[in-house]
Amino acid sequence: MEQKKFTLTVGPLQFNWPADAFSDFYARVADEAPVDRVVIGESVCSKRAPFYANRIPDAIERLQRGGKSVVLSSLILVTLERERRAARDLFAQAEHEVEIDDLTLMNYVKPETVFSIGPMVNVYNEATLAFLAGKGARRFCLPPELPFASVEVLAAAAAKCGAASELWAYGRIPLAISGRCYHARAHGLTKDSCQFVCARDADGLTTRTLDGVDFLAINGVQTLSHKYCNLIGDLDRLAKAGVTGLRLSPHSGDFTGVCRAFADAASGAVSPREGLLRVRRAAPEAAFSDGFLFGDFGAAPLAGA
Repeated sequence: MEQKKFTLTVGPLQFNWPADAFSDFYARVADEAPVDRVVIGESVCSKRAPFYANRIPDAIERLQRGGKSVVLSSLILVTLERERRAARDLFAQAEHEVEIDDLTLMNYVKPETVFSIGPMVNVYNEATLAFLAGKGARRFCLPPELPFASVEVLAAAAAKCGAASELWAYGRIPLAISGRCYHARAHGLTKDSCQFVCARDADGLTTRTLDGVDFLAINGVQTLSHKYCNLIGDLDRLAKAGVTGLRLSPHSGDFTGVCRAFADAASGAVSPREGLLRVRRAAPEAAFSDGFLFGDFGAAPLAGA
């Protein structure tokens, strides 16, 4: 089989997991997952960060011992002064790349700053990509709602700028972020006194239509797709389009098994069909789609899954 050259990235943990589960997850990724990069840090709700902030240094050390490059994640929506201070502090750790998911953080970028652009920044055209590359961005995780034709154009634009292009390849797709917390409201609480109810749902709280059809997932202030994006069957097309990286978003279950399946499919060690079957075994409760790449709508079920 033809070998495909992808950098595999584990994206930031989107969900509110207990601190011990957080540490165990990154220990397993460090020791068992055949990935190249790991983005770590709170990206959704800054109220969660104190529960595991003291675990991050040990997680980073273990990931590096496991041969992984470590990238620090920013919040998707920075609104409070303490969040602005935390954002500034990210750039004070010069030994680590920072992934920017809120463009207000560009205020802290200096000529020597090593940074990448995350999937929540609206890089929809070549001019935006070229502008950010000109400021020093080395990698772009493209917005997951892009159709394949746009991915082709932007991957070519990234290559022209000497930057890497990455695509959301596994996991529930982030669709929106809000200043309000529907997760708390669903439990009769407010954002300020949320009691961290989002911790009850390891992969988000499923919401349904009036007809009882699973539709979206709520994760605190974040809205996600209900179905998991799964592009393991599309790696040939992505490689030919010039995409150089795949992003795998953490979920419960056998996530390292998902990583191994993608690594083997990307290397050509297994067929796309076998890769899909392995991901299915690793995440038996998940419903899959190929996101917005090829379908008329993002929730279209993945054929054969």
